[in-house]
Amino acid sequence: MLAPTRPTPPDHSDDRQISRREVKIWKLLAAAALVVLTLASVSYARALLTPGYATWNDKTSSWIRDHGGGPVLNAYENWRYASPPSDTPPDLSGFTSATAIAGGTPTSFATLPVLPTVTGSPAPTWTPGRTGADGTPVAYISHYQPDPAHRSAVAGVAIVSGSATVAHLVDGTSQPRTDGNAAASVPGSEVPNLVAAFNSGWKMKDLAGGYFSNGVARQDLQNGQASAVVDDSGHLSVIDWSSGAAVDPHIVAVRQNLPLIVDHGSIAAGVHSNADSRWGSAKNQLQYTERSALGTTANGDLVYVAASRVDLSTLAQALVDAGAVTGMELDIHTGLTEFNSWTVDHTGTLTPTTILPGVQNRPDRYLAPDQRDFFYLTLTTPTPNQQWAAADTASTPPSVVDAAGI
Repeated sequence: MLAPTRPTPPDHSDDRQISRREVKIWKLLAAAALVVLTLASVSYARALLTPGYATWNDKTSSWIRDHGGGPVLNAYENWRYASPPSDTPPDLSGFTSATAIAGGTPTSFATLPVLPTVTGSPAPTWTPGRTGADGTPVAYISHYQPDPAHRSAVAGVAIVSGSATVAHLVDGTSQPRTDGNAAASVPGSEVPNLVAAFNSGWKMKDLAGGYFSNGVARQDLQNGQASAVVDDSGHLSVIDWSSGAAVDPHIVAVRQNLPLIVDHGSIAAGVHSNADSRWGSAKNQLQYTERSALGTTANGDLVYVAASRVDLSTLAQALVDAGAVTGMELDIHTGLTEFNSWTVDHTGTLTPTTILPGVQNRPDRYLAPDQRDFFYLTLTTPTPNQQWAAADTASTPPSVVDAAGI
C-alpha cells in the first residue's frame, strides 16, 4: 500500500518578494513625505521670519497662495465670510466728541458730507483730526452704519484736504518685490508733520495691475485699473489709468488695485455681480469681511473708508456717501486694513489713533518696517517740532468691536 502523498506546502516566496517591495515602496513614500514636510516647514518658517511687520494671518495666507493653495483659500474665505453681520445696532455714542460737528458744515477745505442715518441711531458727526500750522483742521473723521439691512456693521470715514497735505507711497519689505533695501516705514523726520498713514492694496501677484515708485516700475502699469497716483507736488488722486506702461515725468508714484468701484460719483457697473471676476475671484465681492477703500472728491480731497463686515457694494456705497467721485478698493480681511490719524492733544503731544478701534489695533504701525506697501500724508506747511506719544501711552478710544458686538 502506497503511503499517502503529503500536500506540497504553498510557495510564498513571491508573496515575500511582493511584501518586501511594498515595504520598500512605503519607506520611500514615507521618506519623500518627510522631505516634503521638512521643506514645507522650512519654507513656512522663512515666511514667518520675513523682516517687517505683518499679522500671522497675513503671513500664513500669503504662504498658502505662494505655494499653489489660492483656489482652496478662496473657497475657504467664501465660506468663512458668507454669513452677514447681525442687524443689532451698535452704540456709537462713544465716537461723538466735544469738538465734533454736524455733516453739512463748511470747513476750510470742504463742506462735510451728511452721512446716512439709520433709524434709531444718532446722526453721524465729524471729529477734527490733525491741525495745520495755523490751527485749522486738515482732516475729519466720522463713523456710521453703511448697511441699513445689517446695522451692526460700522464704517470709519476720513476726509483729508488734498491741498493741505502731501502724499507718499512707501515700499514694504516684501510687497511689492524690492531689492530688500526699502526703509518700509515713515521716516523719523516726517513724524512731527504726520496727518495719517494707511494701508495700500492687494499683493501684486494677485493683481493684473502695476506699481510704480522711486522711478521704477515694480510691475507694469495696466490700462483700466483703478490707480492711486501721486504727482510731484504730493497730490494724490484716484483715477482710471489709461496711459499704458508710460509714466508722465510729473508722476512720482502709482499704485493700482483692481478696476474702479466708484466712477463719476456712482457705484461702478458690475461691482455687485463681479461676473467677469474683475474685482477678485468669484463671490469675493459677496464676502462680509473687513474692507478698505480710497477715493477723491470733485475738489481733489481724499476719502478713506474702512468697514467691518461689509460686502464690496456696501464699501463702494460708503465712498459715494462720503462724496467720492472716483474710488478704488484697497486691502481686505483681518489685519490688512489700517488707517491711523494723528492729532495734537491739549498738552501739545502728537498722538495716533486707529479709525476702527478694536478692529485695527496698531495706531503706530507704520513707524516701524512693514512688509506691505502703504501711504502716509504729511502737512504741506511743516509745523514746529512736536513731541509724539507712543501708542501705549495714547488714550484708548471706544472699540468698534465692543460697540457693534462683532
